[in-house]
Amino acid sequence: MGKVRTYFKNAVILTVTGLALRAAGMFFRIYIAASIGAEGMGLYQLIFTIYSLCITFATAGVSVAATRLAAEELTQPDMGRTAGVLNRVVRLGLELGLAAAVVQFVLAYPAAKYWLGDARAELSLKILAPSLPFMAVGTALRGYFFARRQVGPNSWSQIWEQVVRIALVMVLMPRVLDWGIQYACAAVVIGNTVSEILSCLLMVWYYKKDSKSLYGGARPYLPAGTTGRMWHIVAPVEGGRCLDSALRTVENILVPACLLVFLGSREESLAQFGALKGMAMPILLFPFSFLNPLATLLLPEITEAHILGHKKTLETLVGRIMLFTNMFSVLAGGLIALNAGPLARLLYHDESIAFYLLVLGPVLPGMYLDSMGDAVLKGLGEEVATFRYSIWDSTLRIALVILLLPRTGMKGFLFVMLVSNISSALLNIFRISKVADIRTRWYRWFLQPTLLFGVSALAGQLAVRFSGAEGDIPALLISCAVTGGLFCLLLLRCGLGDIIRSMLSAQKKTAGAA
Repeated sequence: MGKVRTYFKNAVILTVTGLALRAAGMFFRIYIAASIGAEGMGLYQLIFTIYSLCITFATAGVSVAATRLAAEELTQPDMGRTAGVLNRVVRLGLELGLAAAVVQFVLAYPAAKYWLGDARAELSLKILAPSLPFMAVGTALRGYFFARRQVGPNSWSQIWEQVVRIALVMVLMPRVLDWGIQYACAAVVIGNTVSEILSCLLMVWYYKKDSKSLYGGARPYLPAGTTGRMWHIVAPVEGGRCLDSALRTVENILVPACLLVFLGSREESLAQFGALKGMAMPILLFPFSFLNPLATLLLPEITEAHILGHKKTLETLVGRIMLFTNMFSVLAGGLIALNAGPLARLLYHDESIAFYLLVLGPVLPGMYLDSMGDAVLKGLGEEVATFRYSIWDSTLRIALVILLLPRTGMKGFLFVMLVSNISSALLNIFRISKVADIRTRWYRWFLQPTLLFGVSALAGQLAVRFSGAEGDIPALLISCAVTGGLFCLLLLRCGLGDIIRSMLSAQKKTAGAA
């Protein structure tokens, strides 16, 4: 029972922390957008295209290596060996982080001027560079605590990081707004760098505290073959994720450049890019936080059923995860699309954001099914397939961006997103069906929830109309309450209760076997 309680405790901590951080992050972006405007958000997103690539280089392989090697070594009785291996992984993280920081700092000017096409990004790139070694070390230590099945240090460090970032930016922003967008973005990334440093220091403190009880007086030493084992994990992960991140970076650089060709205005192209990526997308992606517990509960069961060859169990689990993901994403995307105007006005005071929410809300099932399908495939041991699909998707998006955006502008990019998310979701679904040898229930998993939402949405809109509600907030509340409530009632009639019970059963089984 102790393991079961620990499992439930960790699941609750991860869920609550994830929701709190995502909510804080979304409203923090709303504050930034209100302060620097759509053009500033566009520049901010461009800065992070380069920074994200450097983050991937500094942390991708380190995170996986720390978790795997720590999990393996913690099964050994010799704690000195465990300490030595983890110290080596942390040192690798520091080395990769320093290398990424030097490259980003040295190339800040050419990257800003020639790659991003905006020299104003140089200062922010230089300010962000020192955060990379701290981020890499913190990532390695988080991997260690995941292996230890201790989610508290990771959660508290992320909360601390977010609090420091938000507080610092809110202090600095009013003082630099009159200096221009360049310095406003710099104020935001100062908060990012300082918070990453302090978060890393907190993780180091947690590790030292934990290691005293775990290692005791054991002297750390590095067993033979550790470097080879470490690079056997790091190299393919680094290569794959860096390639994928590089392609995403190319796409994010091309979008405003191609919009510039269509619009003829750098400011307008940055404004449209920032409105979509920095303002609309956080709203669209926020509900995904609620799906993380689903992965926590069922993906270990999928791996076990696949390894043991339990076809019926595997089909049931995959069916549950696909059905629940689609039900939730249909509801979330539909409500966002139906209430696009009120959401845009209430959150950003910008009517133009409503168009993006209206168009992309119905695409949300494709986005979420793509992400969950990718997770299921990894649970089935299909990492090569997911990497192949990711590269194909990035290549397709880049080709369509170059082809469509100079002729059609942002409407073309919305079409690119639609094609990309639907095609990626279908590729994942077909691959799951083939690998797991299960039948895809198109009506049960996908069509039925969509039809039920259509009925619910009609009732919700009629309720708003006949209620005589005035103002965005009353209309939003009535629409969500009637549409969401009726949708859930209809789903209960179609077996949602069985799905929830099966998820809880899977949780108990997984926890008991841990």
